[in-house]
Amino acid sequence: MRIGIDFTAGIWQGAGIGRYTRELVRAAAQAGPDLSFHLFYAAGGLDPTSPFVRYAHDLAASYPHITLRPLPINPRLLTIIWQRLRLPLRIEWFIGSLDVVHAPDFVLPPTHARALLTIHDLTFLVEPGCAEPNLRRYLSEAVPRSLRRADLILVDSKATAGDLGRLYGIPNQRIRLLYPAVDERFRPISPAELLMVRERLRLPDHYLLFVGTLEPRKNLVRLLHAFATLRDDYPDLYLLIAGRRGWLYDEIFTTVEQHRLGDRVHFLDFVADDDLPALYNLAEAFVYPSLYEGFGFPVLEALACGTPVVTSRVASLPEVAGSAAIMVDPLDTEDIAAGIRAALTDPTPLRAAGPPQAATFRWEQTGQALVTIYRELAATTAAT
Repeated sequence: MRIGIDFTAGIWQGAGIGRYTRELVRAAAQAGPDLSFHLFYAAGGLDPTSPFVRYAHDLAASYPHITLRPLPINPRLLTIIWQRLRLPLRIEWFIGSLDVVHAPDFVLPPTHARALLTIHDLTFLVEPGCAEPNLRRYLSEAVPRSLRRADLILVDSKATAGDLGRLYGIPNQRIRLLYPAVDERFRPISPAELLMVRERLRLPDHYLLFVGTLEPRKNLVRLLHAFATLRDDYPDLYLLIAGRRGWLYDEIFTTVEQHRLGDRVHFLDFVADDDLPALYNLAEAFVYPSLYEGFGFPVLEALACGTPVVTSRVASLPEVAGSAAIMVDPLDTEDIAAGIRAALTDPTPLRAAGPPQAATFRWEQTGQALVTIYRELAATTAAT
């Protein structure tokens, strides 16, 4: 059975969907050694020294049934050809016949194969003011077309499944819930290992941590307001924000200036994957008051590390955190501050509850479920 997977996000993106795609492919390859995986991706302008390129080549070297299929075109032009102009250049013309095509990043390429589409969230509809305008317009046009063409739709949470039914009328029989998981690197780490990372990254002794792209949906402005109210009670506490600038982020920096938090809030930009587990471990608490999430990888990673978590009681986040985190109203600055205070006051139960909750999300289980779905789709093709 030949499975084509759009690996463009996995080869270009560091966090979010990029990490999801890389881990998902590895899990599927482990679960389906009899399947033939063809990873196609836009390769025009790709830096051959990128760590994600190395990852892809290591993946293909580790699993002989994985074949890399780079397309000599950049991602933007490929999107224009397939999604904006809608030219019927089927992926089969580039890589041969396929039984199933899986698009893990919202939109499907042209194909005659059975089509599997992953929808991670519907931010552009649920929180339209938080979406970058050009991306919102693009997804508003491209996602409905892909939903109509997909034979099955994967979602990361029950919350997103509900959104698909409510906003697009997608029936449950066309949807499959496939929870992502957490990498084994995210775990409690020994003090000796942590000391080396603390010194190398020059981390403060006491800090709150946020990990994610700087954009409105992450609700960083309200987090900063909440942190400002705690400043006098916790004079040696810092807030570390790890993530690249995304869009509509100017208000974040304005808020730092407004509260004169420049010496207490540190922006780390993008943090290497190898350093993230230690960054979580060293934090007094992880705070993630997002307005909307289709899953929320950082919450799961923090839980796996045994870091006390404060997060929002909205969308998928209660599914991920269970009873192992402090849940707050993301629209209420005082509630966010109270949640942080509670985590700092009594962290021990939260540290104990996190790893068992995270352990319920396993890539092995996800990979097995995905391979079963591939077989289901391929069997449908054979029957017709």
